[in-house]
Amino acid sequence: MNKRTVWNKLFTIVLSISMIVGTFAAFFNTSNVASAEEMPLYKDANASTPDRVADLLSRMTLDEKIGQMTQVERNSIGADSNLATFNIGSVLSGGGSAPSPNTPEAWANMYDGYQRAALQSNLQIPIIYGIDAVHGNNNAYGATIFPHNIGLGAARNPELLREIGRATAEEVAGTGVDWTFAPCLCVSRDERWGRTYESYGEDPEIASSYVTIIEGLQGDLRDSGTILANAKHWVGDGGTLGGDDQGDTVLSEQELREIHIPPFIDAIEAGVGSVMASFSSWNGEKLHGHKYLLTDVLKDELGFEGFVVSDWAGIDQLPGDYASDVRNSINAGIDMVMVPQDYRTFINTLRIEVNEGRVPMSRIDDAVSRILTQKFELGLFEQPFTDRTYTSTIGSQEHRDIARDAVRQSLVLLKNEGDILPLDQGLDKVFVAGKNANDIGNQSGGWTITWQGQSGDITPGTTILEGIQSTVSPSTEVTFNESGDGINSSYDVAVVVVGETPYAEGEGDRPNDLRLDQTDLATLQTIQSTGVPTVVILVSGRPMVVTDELANWDAFVAAWLPGTEGDGVAEVLFGVDGYEFTGKLPFTWPRSESQIPMNVGDASYDPLFEYGFGLEYGDVVIPPVVDPIDAFERIEAESFNSMSGVQTEETTDVDGGENVGWLDNEDYLVFNKVDFDDGATGVEARVASQSAGGTIEFRLDSTNGELIGTVDLTNTGGWQDWVTNTAAVSNATGIHDLYVVFKGETQEGIGNLNWFVFTKEMGTTPPTGEDKIETDEYTIEMVNDDPTSVTFIFTPTLETSSFVDLHYKVNDGVQQNVKATENGDVWEYTVTGLQEGDSLSFYYTYEKEGLAYDTPEYDYTN
Repeated sequence: MNKRTVWNKLFTIVLSISMIVGTFAAFFNTSNVASAEEMPLYKDANASTPDRVADLLSRMTLDEKIGQMTQVERNSIGADSNLATFNIGSVLSGGGSAPSPNTPEAWANMYDGYQRAALQSNLQIPIIYGIDAVHGNNNAYGATIFPHNIGLGAARNPELLREIGRATAEEVAGTGVDWTFAPCLCVSRDERWGRTYESYGEDPEIASSYVTIIEGLQGDLRDSGTILANAKHWVGDGGTLGGDDQGDTVLSEQELREIHIPPFIDAIEAGVGSVMASFSSWNGEKLHGHKYLLTDVLKDELGFEGFVVSDWAGIDQLPGDYASDVRNSINAGIDMVMVPQDYRTFINTLRIEVNEGRVPMSRIDDAVSRILTQKFELGLFEQPFTDRTYTSTIGSQEHRDIARDAVRQSLVLLKNEGDILPLDQGLDKVFVAGKNANDIGNQSGGWTITWQGQSGDITPGTTILEGIQSTVSPSTEVTFNESGDGINSSYDVAVVVVGETPYAEGEGDRPNDLRLDQTDLATLQTIQSTGVPTVVILVSGRPMVVTDELANWDAFVAAWLPGTEGDGVAEVLFGVDGYEFTGKLPFTWPRSESQIPMNVGDASYDPLFEYGFGLEYGDVVIPPVVDPIDAFERIEAESFNSMSGVQTEETTDVDGGENVGWLDNEDYLVFNKVDFDDGATGVEARVASQSAGGTIEFRLDSTNGELIGTVDLTNTGGWQDWVTNTAAVSNATGIHDLYVVFKGETQEGIGNLNWFVFTKEMGTTPPTGEDKIETDEYTIEMVNDDPTSVTFIFTPTLETSSFVDLHYKVNDGVQQNVKATENGDVWEYTVTGLQEGDSLSFYYTYEKEGLAYDTPEYDYTN
């Protein structure tokens, strides 16, 4: 039975009673309305919507029209009677704005109360009530929480979105609410943006195909269990510079039309009833005042016939005073203003602007007509109250089954070394760790019960841990410790669930750091120290930079923000009932933060995982052919293939770039396939330290592999005071994985490493009787006029140097690092305190064309 049928039957009963008692006032104040025998056309459910709109509009005063353009947050209404007094057209619940108690019944009662109050107005125009039901009816406790859009984008299934839309509409309708500010059709181009998880992907193709969710939400709007959808945010909010929420999208109109507008075209074709303007700017001009985009493009060119609503106090961000904010936003094409608090000032201001002729009445009539059209299409005039047959669907098993299926389809398998997945349900012992393993709040993310969301048991559901516990066989021992304490080598596998904690909008902007936090890194290090095979599940609202850690993981799964149905993760992890990984990346996965933003189609595109990547069980992954690293060419420390414990930072060393730092005992770097050819005899390492320092061990093929050389990392005077230290190397031939292991007991950190290079020859001695070394690059002279000293003179052959450093040892003692003194075209330094017969080994570091170069090591006898 649809809304119209229900109301027609009720109307017949009420009309019969009114004829007996001589009145017709069930819910209506008829002081200025014609009698029942002369029912206004706008109340005739059989009349066409355009005729009803025209009739009602002709009866409305300016204040009644302005009231329809006003949306108020429920906590700012004041007395419910204000809804009729000010002819308010819409009420909303912001994130976390809910009745107390937060139950479906309380929601329905609240909504019906507001509706009854609104119907006391002169023309009895019902309100339309809006909420951010962006992944289910997420403000309502106990509702089904679906995966956030980023996970749905990985599913690549438009029909699934239609089902989610239908289920969401039913759960929202069950609370009385009739309008959701969804779907978000933003095309996020920078994962530093705090709303990345509200985007279906970096390419408009996914969002365009997902307008099926609008069809699921709206259906035939007059049918019961349907609600009005809202396409947001118009337009370009996903393209702001640096991922700055509410920032500026700087790009050409062609790029705007190619990347950000296409999903809205499809939404309009799908009949979306409303569009929300974006907080952001396009090339410096705020969208809330952008007439060209709001009216000329959206309404006129694209033919959008619904109404445009502002975002939360969005017009207040326009330049100028409040009167100009109101005037410019309405004239630009905003139809309804989410005030959301001081609605009296808004109403009074807009009234003045109209009366003074600064906002034409034609603009007011157009806005109100658009709003009323959707109210009539929704059937609100026939059935303004909650259809409580849908209240019981909130959190129903049918809807949770849809959500669990969505979770299964959203998972993306990024690594599966040795086909460790799927896990055997009959394993003896499984260890589960990580802050996101047993936390409904974390796995649901922002916009869950509250605006920002929060960690903890915030709403009913199944955590990933609980899903694992219910999936394995009864004989399997599942141990959980959030930080990994208690694990040992007896476990068959460790499942570690790491990632982000909840945030929303600008609170989630991450301009500088998309790496795992120290809590996650510590947990992973605890697990990996035991050698237990490790499966890492990342719960996050975007790709994160995990390149350094990935080599230590046997399997890696992107689970995004799955919502309340964590058992969907476990079912795929263990291959229950044949479930497999089918998800594909909706975003490019960067190797490093320096690559962000990087999107498919970019001229320079070298991600860790490409857009659209996703493994399936049984996939044969052919490792890419990797050219060996030449041991005799400088190897930058930050170019490691994997590492443990270290971090990178910008260096002030002569040739710039980055260095590796925060080095503690047993930290290490791994460089795959280093080619030592027929043998290396020495190594030079560019180091700096402000502590007691330590040593750098160069080992082959493992952290405990053959030790080929050890370089001292001594105090150089500062963390960025660089010297080049050397050491002899032996037994290094052929191709090996090189492990650079740091040793030292200082609490301050051992030091920093910028680069290293291996050499084939060390200890070259000048010909007997000669005190001069000549090469194409430089000349070195040793002047020995006094048996207690030697003066070293370094002369660049081709061009001058900005610095020359001398490194020397006397009789294999401690290496000294000194700066030579420039004297015309030569650089000089005198070593004193010598005795006849002392042996000196030395080499130089010098600058050429902005880079630092080292000479071979030479021997000299005093």
